[in-house]
Amino acid sequence: MANTTTDRHHPVYVIGGGPGGLAAAAALREQGVHAVVLEKSDAVGASWRGHYDRLHLHTTRRLSGLPGLAMPRAFGRWVSRDNVVRYLERYAEFHELEIVTGVEVTRIEPTSDDDNSWLLHATGGRQLTGSAVVVATGYNHTPHVPEWPGRDTYTGELTHARHYRNPRPYEGKDVLIVGTGNTGTEIAVDLVEGGASRVRLAVRTVPHIVRRSTAGWPAQRTGILVRRLPVRLVDRAGALMARIAIPDLSAHGLPRPGTGLYSRVRDGAIPVQDVGFVDAVKRGTVEPVAAVECFDEDEVVLADGTRISPQAVIAATGYRRSLDGLVGHLGVLDGRGRPMAHGARTPPKAPGLYFTGYTNPISGMFRELAIDAAKIAKKIASTNRATDRAGR
Repeated sequence: MANTTTDRHHPVYVIGGGPGGLAAAAALREQGVHAVVLEKSDAVGASWRGHYDRLHLHTTRRLSGLPGLAMPRAFGRWVSRDNVVRYLERYAEFHELEIVTGVEVTRIEPTSDDDNSWLLHATGGRQLTGSAVVVATGYNHTPHVPEWPGRDTYTGELTHARHYRNPRPYEGKDVLIVGTGNTGTEIAVDLVEGGASRVRLAVRTVPHIVRRSTAGWPAQRTGILVRRLPVRLVDRAGALMARIAIPDLSAHGLPRPGTGLYSRVRDGAIPVQDVGFVDAVKRGTVEPVAAVECFDEDEVVLADGTRISPQAVIAATGYRRSLDGLVGHLGVLDGRGRPMAHGARTPPKAPGLYFTGYTNPISGMFRELAIDAAKIAKKIASTNRATDRAGR
């Protein structure tokens, strides 16, 4: 579709060339809005390019396509990391998106004009004016490693899961994984299958575990169905399903969680999808241990007082959104640094500023990014049309 608003409005700037940013740009283009994607790396899908080799989407191919282009059937039901990258590259080409790479936006602020436009400060001294801004820098933006006592003087090998690619460097080694999300549990299984001599998993909060698919029915579809049901009802149903589908691992150091599955989701923690983790724990090849308390020279001290000396520690301890420098001065973030408005809603103090991709939905990230993109594009196009009518 032609860019019908190009001559009357500044472009809409989309910050981030990942799936959320590309989806927003494509949806805007479909609405006839001139959108420019600003990506700080040298290619789209930078975050996906950096993930570990064995990673696959936990959502099905059919429910993970972005607006205007389905994922190819040849990618299979559970799409690999490399195929996600191929898809994002193809997506940008197919929609003929305007993408400027090597440009990092460091600060966004309102212009001095009265038209609700935005000034973007970017690398190279650039100052760009946009009629609206879509922030899509990603849920997994900045690796986070807790400030454990003794961390800085630890003499062993400590790395964040962001830097893990495959088990080859850990073959024959004793490895401790810290963190029981999907990343930590998958890396633990990968290490076992890749020849690590011992794999332990430090557990602070016992995770909920679900089967990725049961009798052909993907967990994602259940997540879509229960999203708007009462939390307590979903918690009870989740507990029942867990007892049917997931064996009790208490004897292996992994008891059932004490809080409900959906209560956890609403607090930002999605369940672990089992891709071999349960069997590895049952076999004893992945050993759950207590949480990390501190480091002491070449030792790791656990919360139960146990001292261990793994040859490598991999912190699968998550990421920070890191939006404070970009928009923190605008009063649009909550106490945890997350956008207070999301999707087509804009913060009351910042009309024309949109955020996408900063939740971790049980219904699937790609699916929700696609939905957000369409809503944001319609809202911006509608606002532009109203501005045009007012200016006549």
